[in-house]
Amino acid sequence: MFVASRMTKNPVTIAPDAGLGEAAKLMEKGHFRRLPVVEHGALVGFFTQRDLLRASPSAATTLDRFEERTLLSKIKVADVMQKDVVTVTDTMTIEEAALIMAREKIGGMPVLSEVGRLVGIISSTDIFNAFITVMGLDSGKTRLTIEVADRKGVLRDISTILAEMDINIDSMVTIPQEGGTYEIIIRADIGDVGTVKERLFAKGFRVSNVRQIG
Repeated sequence: MFVASRMTKNPVTIAPDAGLGEAAKLMEKGHFRRLPVVEHGALVGFFTQRDLLRASPSAATTLDRFEERTLLSKIKVADVMQKDVVTVTDTMTIEEAALIMAREKIGGMPVLSEVGRLVGIISSTDIFNAFITVMGLDSGKTRLTIEVADRKGVLRDISTILAEMDINIDSMVTIPQEGGTYEIIIRADIGDVGTVKERLFAKGFRVSNVRQIG
C-alpha cells in the first residue's frame, strides 16, 4: 500500500506572506490542522494548528476580538511556519511514512511527487485508517492469535491447516515476542473456531486469543 492511495490529494495551501488571520479562517472553514505553504509553485514551509496557537494571544489577554484579529493579520505565516519540512513522496509505502512520522514525532507531512511537486498530505489518521484496512478490522471477521516458535515453515503449516478446512485468510501479521517466539495474528471468516483450535493444537500451535471485531 502506497502513500498515494491514502493521502489527502490536492491540499489547500497558503502563501508565506498571508496573515495568520487568513490561515486561521482557512483552517477553521476546512477543518484542517495543517496547511502546506507554497510560493511560486514550490513548497517552502508547513503551517500547523500548533504554530497558530503558539503565535496567538493567550487566553489571559485583555485584547478584544477586533484587536486580536488585527494582531493576527500583521503576523505573517512565514514568521511562524516550519521551514525545515519533513516530507515523503507519493511512491513511498505507508510503512515508510509511518516510520518517519514516529521517528520525527509529527502528526502529518506534505507529500511530493518524484519531481518535487506538492501532491498531497499524509496524516496519522490516514496511517490509522490504512492499518484498519490491512488488518481487516472493519470486516467483521474472526481474529485468531496463535503462539508459535521461531522455526521455518510455520506460516506454511498454519496456512495448510486452514486451507484444508476451506478457510480463506484475509490478513496475517507476525509480531516478535520476547524470548524469540512470535504471535501470528490471523483474520478470516471462521465458522467453527473450536475445530480450528483443535487442528492447530494437534500440530503444535496454541491459539491464545479469539476475538470477533467489527
